[in-house]
Amino acid sequence: MLIRFATYPAKTSLTARLITSVIAVAGIVGLAGCDNAQSRTPANAETQKHEATSSSAPAAKNESQLQQLLAANLAKSGITAKITSVTATSMPNIYWVKAEGLPAFFTDATGQYVVQGDIIKVGGAKPEHISANLQAQDAKASLATIDKKDMIIFPAKGQTKAAIYVFTDADCGYCRKFHSEIDEINALGIEVRYLPWPRSEQTMPIMEKIWCSSDRKKALTDAKLGMPINAPTCSNPVRKIYELGANLGINGTPAVFDTEGHQHGGYLPPAELAQALNLK
Repeated sequence: MLIRFATYPAKTSLTARLITSVIAVAGIVGLAGCDNAQSRTPANAETQKHEATSSSAPAAKNESQLQQLLAANLAKSGITAKITSVTATSMPNIYWVKAEGLPAFFTDATGQYVVQGDIIKVGGAKPEHISANLQAQDAKASLATIDKKDMIIFPAKGQTKAAIYVFTDADCGYCRKFHSEIDEINALGIEVRYLPWPRSEQTMPIMEKIWCSSDRKKALTDAKLGMPINAPTCSNPVRKIYELGANLGINGTPAVFDTEGHQHGGYLPPAELAQALNLK
């Protein structure tokens, strides 16, 4: 069972996202529940038997056992994945799972249910975005493994007030718009650390040429202006960084992260980006 929640624009507040999620779920339930005579027919014995069997699935005694149960259940459903870790969350009986080649996801204590999306705890002074906090921890650790020599860095002008990682592609329209404002972004004290994330095999060669160029900054700028890039083939980190980004759940560019691992959506105008980074 795979549940995928809605995604939201970068500027949407957490409260607004929560309200929208509740409304969206209510809408889905309402549509699913638009009743007709058939929908109100009592479940047959076979359905009841299946539900009883599912609900009585044994819960794992520990995280190691859950990892095995989940892997077995995924395999039964034709999904091959190497699970690297299972961690308990603050939500009872819900666990955070990381697997090679897949964005992180949640599962229950039986390892039968997989949830991809947001889990938010309410009841406190502020909503606690459980999934965002876990994702940020993972992203921070993953981004810290990338050597700066594998980045294309546009340093801040004057004092460096913040640094961001930007997964980018050569021909993405919003990536080009972001780069056209790089001087303004740097002038706000923001260091930009570009990482390659080709959205298709068609742009993979272009990104590899950029990262193989003797002057990467010029090559990146030229590529975003639509100019051809000539560079010799070399050993480069493009595919490795692409895979890292995919594991973080990136599915489009630009994808902007701060140094604490929080994602700030895609393109934001310079002033709004500075505001998102809490710069004054």
